[in-house]
Amino acid sequence: MFEPRPKEQKYAWVPQAEHPQTNRYGQPIETVPEGHELRDQSLNINGDKWVSDNPNRYKQHGFYFNADRCISCHACEAACSEKNDLPAHLAFRSVGYIEGGSYPAYTRMNISMACNHCDDPVCLKGCPTRAYTKFAEYGAVLQDPDICFGCGYCTWVCPYNAPQLDTSAGHVSKCNMCVDRLEVGLKPACSSACLAGALDFGIIETTPEDRDQLETRIPGFPTPEITHPNIRFQQVNSLPREMKRTDSMPLRYERDAQGEGGGYTTKVDDDGRPRQWNLKKLSTRENPLVIFTLVTQAVVGAFLVLFLGPQFGLAVPTAETHPVAWPLLVFGLIGIQTIGLVLSTLHLGRPHRFYRAFNNLRYSPVSREVAGVAVFYNLLAAYAVLRGLPQLTGWLPAGLVDGLAVVAGWGAAISGIAALYFMHRIYRIPARPFWHHWQVLTSFYGNMLTLGALLVGLTTALLGVIDGVSYAGTLRVLALPMVLGLLLEGVGLWRHAHDLQAQGGEGAAGHFLQSRDFGHVYLARNVGLLLSGLFITGLALSGMEGVAGLVLWSLTGLLVMLTALAGRALFYAVVVPTTMPGAFFWKNAGFQEHARETGLAGMPQVGVLGDVH
Repeated sequence: MFEPRPKEQKYAWVPQAEHPQTNRYGQPIETVPEGHELRDQSLNINGDKWVSDNPNRYKQHGFYFNADRCISCHACEAACSEKNDLPAHLAFRSVGYIEGGSYPAYTRMNISMACNHCDDPVCLKGCPTRAYTKFAEYGAVLQDPDICFGCGYCTWVCPYNAPQLDTSAGHVSKCNMCVDRLEVGLKPACSSACLAGALDFGIIETTPEDRDQLETRIPGFPTPEITHPNIRFQQVNSLPREMKRTDSMPLRYERDAQGEGGGYTTKVDDDGRPRQWNLKKLSTRENPLVIFTLVTQAVVGAFLVLFLGPQFGLAVPTAETHPVAWPLLVFGLIGIQTIGLVLSTLHLGRPHRFYRAFNNLRYSPVSREVAGVAVFYNLLAAYAVLRGLPQLTGWLPAGLVDGLAVVAGWGAAISGIAALYFMHRIYRIPARPFWHHWQVLTSFYGNMLTLGALLVGLTTALLGVIDGVSYAGTLRVLALPMVLGLLLEGVGLWRHAHDLQAQGGEGAAGHFLQSRDFGHVYLARNVGLLLSGLFITGLALSGMEGVAGLVLWSLTGLLVMLTALAGRALFYAVVVPTTMPGAFFWKNAGFQEHARETGLAGMPQVGVLGDVH
């Protein structure tokens, strides 16, 4: 247990204060009532079974930040890092700032931010391994790095950049509210170390000494409605009408029309940058997910065509008509799906713990997606064996094999569609407004229709050329789902761009990056969608067959796949999260990129990892 220093100063102790029964969100401040079974349990800190007699142990605590007092000395960061023995590239608490005005009346407002131990912790709900727990003791949200397998989803859903993914260690860790200090009555290390009295700590909704305000908003702070964070602000000094970030996020904060006391609205900081290709920057840490999502959508779509097509009289390959080619095709689908699964697993910080992805089916969309894909994958394999390998099933009654194949086929069809729905839910994140749009659903199902039908269509054309039979009729029918998928994608993208620009904020900033930093790629993707639709329609109507038709369909398929690949890479590259403002060097994606390009990342004291697996 933590040992207080001799003659510990008064400012280091958590004050005893009267508090209301509920907080401003309607949640009780007392986390569990008197006599509840959860009381008087040990937190087992460092194996110590001692139970604190702190009278406020079962009350929600939180941080208080006075922006008018913060001098950006970073003492809170240093104290936190020392207390938690953090490497240079991690910081549970960070100090960023925004600036505004003009010389000589230039103003800077600093913000110190860590985990806010929210009433509705989205990290807890999103984590597939259940590494997070909301404790009754102090209302602390704690995370166990030993349970975490390093998917980083909590870093996506948290609006405050509190969970820190350490790509070198392969797991996430974060602020633990210094519960070992709280057990003996001391404030967290960061608030105890604050030189200017800007950062304080106590029972939530109580007013610390020399404070007047208990606001839940401050310029640069994301909306509290996402998680109901346990932090309160004070900021009374006059600020300019417009404040800007010094990190690379193209965002500014503009005061609302209410006047001097009004809040600030997040807007795009259009600096007039030109359109670029930036092909190198299209490659991100999420490259495995680019492949995994596209492959899964294509495989689900292809199976639906192979399974449902013959039931409607569509002349696609079947186990009966092509006893050699059909198994090769279906097991080929299983093979590329396996590659996608392997890539997504290796994307984890600790791939050997992939099985923990099923731990949070109740809340986590990641767990549901993994379960959905796993069910689809296994049922697809069962269907392939039952239909395509009679050598293995010949000893069973034919009626039983047929019945099992029907069950496996319909199960794979239903679970595949469900898996893509769960996959889209992963990206419906309020903390990433660029993704938080129904366009994700139309994109995923649109790719399912287009890529799946195209894959089966090209196989049918190849077999038609080999067998010397007509395939134009089949491709004419398959052109319908192909074009429908492209139409879904195009309409979704059109509404997405329109809605983001109307909405403003981080979503509009993501679209700004898409249309400027990657402007040529964005334009090429849109043109590619249009040309793909025109080429598919033209080829279907022309009825072209033979080798020439196969070549033209293959070239069109290549265009479709390149377009889909560019669109999915953009999807990951341009998203702007609702994170707190960084500084010019620290927590600045632009500086991190510069450090890796110039070799500065090789110096540990710079705080940037060179490898961003």
